[in-house]
Amino acid sequence: MIATKIDGRAYAEGLRERVKQAVQALPSQPSLAVVLVGEDPASQVYVASKAKFTVECGMRSLEHKLPADATEDDVVSLVRELNADEEVDGILVQLPLPEGLNSDRVIEEIHPDKDVDGLTEASAGRLSLGKPGLRPCTPTGCVMLAKDELGDLSGKNCVILGRSILVGKPAALLFLEQNCTVTIAHSRTQNLENVCRSADILVAAVGRPQMVQADWIKAGACVIDVGINRVPSKKRPGKTRLVGDVNYLPSKAVAGSITPVPGGVGPMTIACLLRNTVIAACSRRGWKAPTVLDF
Repeated sequence: MIATKIDGRAYAEGLRERVKQAVQALPSQPSLAVVLVGEDPASQVYVASKAKFTVECGMRSLEHKLPADATEDDVVSLVRELNADEEVDGILVQLPLPEGLNSDRVIEEIHPDKDVDGLTEASAGRLSLGKPGLRPCTPTGCVMLAKDELGDLSGKNCVILGRSILVGKPAALLFLEQNCTVTIAHSRTQNLENVCRSADILVAAVGRPQMVQADWIKAGACVIDVGINRVPSKKRPGKTRLVGDVNYLPSKAVAGSITPVPGGVGPMTIACLLRNTVIAACSRRGWKAPTVLDF
């Protein structure tokens, strides 16, 4: 058996198209404000990509760049200005911030109704309590891909490998919303391989290259690999390549379906960010939420 490759790029492209359709049906353009502090090359690439897709979907992209020597108070002040700006529907502060800046403090300044990354304490609380709100993008993408592959997730055993506040914990709550039976596994979990092997859906989000081996996977399971790790290239000395948290090639012979790295969960993050921006705009402005964005 060779696992079905879950094509995150294709799903993300389709989701962006649905976002575009939703935007066209709205009374006016939603807008996404992105705050970039410093000159980190990777962050600059991410911000440029987010701006490109925002505009392609028919929304306004508002980029705010601060120098690397900006103070924490400078960043907080900008976020507060964006909170007060009625034309801004979503606010995203690109992480990581330069050394010396407290990202937790900055993120907490974002108004929860504009928190399109779903990272504030208020957003986490709404998710935990099952109340409406903006959900974290990467975990939402994981659920979308699993649901697209398996259909109804009710009753499925879902193991989340990793307990981070960015992916692991919110992913557990989101799969619970889909009526899965959820286990969070981590570095202190006893018989970790056996726990993973019990999963109908295995979400690997530990940040350790190729940690999950083929014999950790239940035959026919759906494997969602969130990891993005750079390791030395075997074919090009001195270069690096991207791998996930799952040893992909051997695991393909066991799993029923699996996300590749790159091209799996990664593209979903920006697509879900755009979806959140539309949802935030509709909630803030009293517009009817487009059903085309349901999943």
